Amino acid sequence: MSDREFIISDAVVAGVAARATAEVPGVVRLEAGLRGLVSAFARSGKQLLGVQNSAAKADGVRVRRTPAGALAVQVDVSLGADCRAATVGAEIQRAVIEAVRAQTGVTVDEVSVTILDIEPGAQ
Repeated sequence: MSDREFIISDAVVAGVAARATAEVPGVVRLEAGLRGLVSAFARSGKQLLGVQNSAAKADGVRVRRTPAGALAVQVDVSLGADCRAATVGAEIQRAVIEAVRAQTGVTVDEVSVTILDIEPGAQ
């Protein structure tokens, strides 16, 4: 047996969380928010300078690790007007925790969902 350690980057966790969130019924889109817009601007600058970034698109998702080592995911979304925000928020939390665990083996300790917009007429 070998004692190998694998490290899953926060960008991978964010990509998995973004895909899981986008698949939840009632989610219209992930919202970049101000922090996401600044990150997108920085990514654009890197691309102009020829620095490649191959991380999965995860606008609207932030991952942080607490000093105690816990993994926290923040998701910003826009929802359709005909859904119950609390129900969709709880489903996003469940979907993110399950998808990250299944696809990476990493345990997410906390998922915070911020609803930034509710769009009339969107499903």
